[in-house]
Amino acid sequence: MKTRIKYLRFELEMTQEDLAKKSNVSRQTISALENGKYNPSLALAHKITKILECQNIEDVFILE
Repeated sequence: MKTRIKYLRFELEMTQEDLAKKSNVSRQTISALENGKYNPSLALAHKITKILECQNIEDVFILE
């Protein structure tokens, strides 16, 4: 699954560590999400979407 997490983090001047702490996951999980190596649960996808100030999960996560 492709994501826009890295781009959206950059826009908010947020590090992987910042997003990880706010999401209650490890920095490695954020890295894996950004690199398309991990598919999040719906709950985590929703939480990350809100933290990145987006309205829809589809604004962050792109199904291929």
